Amino acid sequence: MERRLSSLKIQPPTYGNLITILSIDGGGVRGIIPGVVLAKLESELQNIDGADARLVDYFDMIAGTSTGGLITTMVAAPNEKGRPLYAAKDIVPFYLENSPKIFPQISGVLGSVVKLLKVLTGPRYDGKYLHKLIRGILGTTKLHQTLTSVAIPTFDIKKLQPTIFSTYQIPINPDMDAPLADVCIGTSAAPTYFPPYYFKNNEEEFNLIDGGIAANNPTLVAIREVTKQIMNENPNFSGMDPLDYKRFLVISLGGGSNRLEKKYNAKEASKWGVISWLFENNNTPIIDCYSEASKDMVDYHNSVVFQALHSEDKYLRIDDDTLRGELASVDVATKKNMDNLVKVGEDLLKKTVTRVNLDTGLYDPVENGGTNEEALRRFAKLLSDERKVRESKSPQANTST
Repeated sequence: MERRLSSLKIQPPTYGNLITILSIDGGGVRGIIPGVVLAKLESELQNIDGADARLVDYFDMIAGTSTGGLITTMVAAPNEKGRPLYAAKDIVPFYLENSPKIFPQISGVLGSVVKLLKVLTGPRYDGKYLHKLIRGILGTTKLHQTLTSVAIPTFDIKKLQPTIFSTYQIPINPDMDAPLADVCIGTSAAPTYFPPYYFKNNEEEFNLIDGGIAANNPTLVAIREVTKQIMNENPNFSGMDPLDYKRFLVISLGGGSNRLEKKYNAKEASKWGVISWLFENNNTPIIDCYSEASKDMVDYHNSVVFQALHSEDKYLRIDDDTLRGELASVDVATKKNMDNLVKVGEDLLKKTVTRVNLDTGLYDPVENGGTNEEALRRFAKLLSDERKVRESKSPQANTST
């Protein structure tokens, strides 16, 4: 029987048993894939708690890099009624409508020539439509106004260090309370694809490029931010051990990869100069290598830790490493390719839950793990139960009784 939520904002972990984290990788137009998965997760939560249920009602922290940062903001930033700007089911339609304008396509031989010329003279896309779109959606909304805590990685090329826009950083450094539009534009400024992004907030200057340079898979960023709060004795996490990973419930969503296609090899790459590393067969090998290495190392680390603590049942990584051809691109926004990405997401839900093999680095099916769809249903139940525990133990509940 459906039980409607008694309040809108999630109670802090101190009243519950778990710390809940959602993480979304970068991947450009491939953000369609986690969009499909998130729509399924939210629908499962709605089956339990009613049609008004949204992802922010269940997660203590949502982290996203690049296109994942945009999705994070879509589901966590408030509308005029104090609820999320977008329901999860609206993410894919958003990408289908806007991606062709963010990544305008030029096909054929001429297209390849134009892309090469752009690589030599500047970024492939000017980002004007993307910037206008994001500013139009978010307006003047700032980081502190998100409906749950968020963490969005970027990389500052002037400081040569990662800059993490985290809700938890604001009390320490108020300059980090930047407009969400600026944060989203910054985390999406992928080198060779979009120009770096400069903005100033109060007295702090930011010179940003894509957060994928630092953390294409931001799961560890999210865990780090929460762990720091426990170490700093934030009352929202009182009584918790920063090393107790058994209390973490983590859903980590990838944007797909083409690991099995074997795109590059040393024999060919040994002849490459700077241009080929930046542009080879309409791909950007150096960016591919950095982004894949970043996200794989994070998943590998998480898998080791959660398995070592026998809590792997609370860590769910959903990704597809079998993408080929245009499906693996970050910027092929043709109708055909986007429709195929939707199908990849839908098929991914039907696939068996996988876990990285700590010896080979490849994904192996989890014995008796069921499908990803079934796993999301199980996690939705855990999330709903956790929320109800917190509501029953919160001071408001005790006052009302």
